[in-house]
Amino acid sequence: MDWGKQNRLSRLLGPDGNCFFMPIDHGYFQGPTTSLERPAETIAPLYPYYDALFCTRGVLRSVIDPRRSKPIILRVSGGASMVGQDLADETLTTSIEEIVRLNASAAGISVFIGTRYEKQTLNNLAVLVDECEGLGIPVMAVTAVGRELEKRDARYLGLCCRICAELGATVVKTYWCENFDKVVRGCPVPVVIAGGPRCETPLEVFSFVYDGMQRGAIGINLGRNVWQSADPAAVARALQAIIHENATPAAANAIAEEMAHGGLVAA
Repeated sequence: MDWGKQNRLSRLLGPDGNCFFMPIDHGYFQGPTTSLERPAETIAPLYPYYDALFCTRGVLRSVIDPRRSKPIILRVSGGASMVGQDLADETLTTSIEEIVRLNASAAGISVFIGTRYEKQTLNNLAVLVDECEGLGIPVMAVTAVGRELEKRDARYLGLCCRICAELGATVVKTYWCENFDKVVRGCPVPVVIAGGPRCETPLEVFSFVYDGMQRGAIGINLGRNVWQSADPAAVARALQAIIHENATPAAANAIAEEMAHGGLVAA
């Protein structure tokens, strides 16, 4: 790995090698997602806790202050929507010149393995890796499943992650599942945990994140279960404690409850 790529990765990870990525890219296929109608206002109280922001170029240019921003992972795939025929029908939407122009620390792209658009989205990943490697830009592959949530088991996700790594992804974002260690063991590049559907309680989120970290993930790329929660800053601080301080779910829950009730918890 050359110096430039190492340097960009170092911006995304904490000194411990772990990471808390904050995705706010949902609008590229969902439109004005609940709690994300005004992205700048949503992430302002979360700024102290996440390590990097995952967003589209449109949101980045329009609402993110370039003078005060965490490192950026730029969403560069899209072309389908919730009201369209198939969420998997994605293409590359952002050029390599744009990635460089926006000074992104990494590029992020979805693949839809097991769908009719498998070859198309995997080719998108391969093309992006070819373009980014020449400029030392890391690529995060997102193992998306669209509406087919029943596919989230260790065998399927392990297959997806390994294929992404084989095609050159620097890091892979995938869903937590039972036996998550099998997914991680079969993937030769780092794995970060996606948030998935909204959970009923923060403790449920803390529990699957902690389990995933114990089973080999280096961090999370988790948004809805933070900014759609009753107290986003408290949940973000608690997740930061799991990622960078090895806090247990119970300890993280105590941090979140203390913040929610006005207690002062140092970041």
